[in-house]
Amino acid sequence: MNQGPRRNDAMRVSLFGLAVLFAGSLPAQDFSGENLAPFLPSPQMVVEHMLEAARIKPGETVYDLGSGDGRVVITAAQKYQANAVGIEISEILCKSATKRVNALGLSSHVKIIHDSALKVDLSPADVVTIYLLTSSNERLRPNLEKYLKPTARVVSLNFGMPGWKAARVETVHADRQTHTIYVYEMSSRKK
Repeated sequence: MNQGPRRNDAMRVSLFGLAVLFAGSLPAQDFSGENLAPFLPSPQMVVEHMLEAARIKPGETVYDLGSGDGRVVITAAQKYQANAVGIEISEILCKSATKRVNALGLSSHVKIIHDSALKVDLSPADVVTIYLLTSSNERLRPNLEKYLKPTARVVSLNFGMPGWKAARVETVHADRQTHTIYVYEMSSRKK
């Protein structure tokens, strides 16, 4: 029996939205300091679409800000022969991602750095990927504008970059959710 549109809408609750709501109820989760978002791994299919949307060429350098378990940088190295750098503020996630990188034999192409995305020199990056909150994107924007070369691309998952015009916006369906991928080209990002 069809439960109608109300039931279907209720089933479309975003996992990220739930994570943000849950994280917001925990006193330790403060996204006004160095920690820019809760850790919520992107589905692998979404990671692959993000990297495809970035149009990565072999040998380019990909930075993932808030790299979590390292799946973006690992995929960039494996699938696109990119050099990849993950920036992660959680020491536990850094250690775990580094172990995985080493186990996969990717240590010559992937580096995981324990640091704040707000403090890192991004000038080597050809591509920067992010899955952060809109407010965090806004805080990060001055560093992106300061360090990235005109040919660099920024790929943001689900949250746009305030003040920038996306070169492309794509959607991907994974895990019964629709994800939005914003692709910004540094040379044409201004509205």
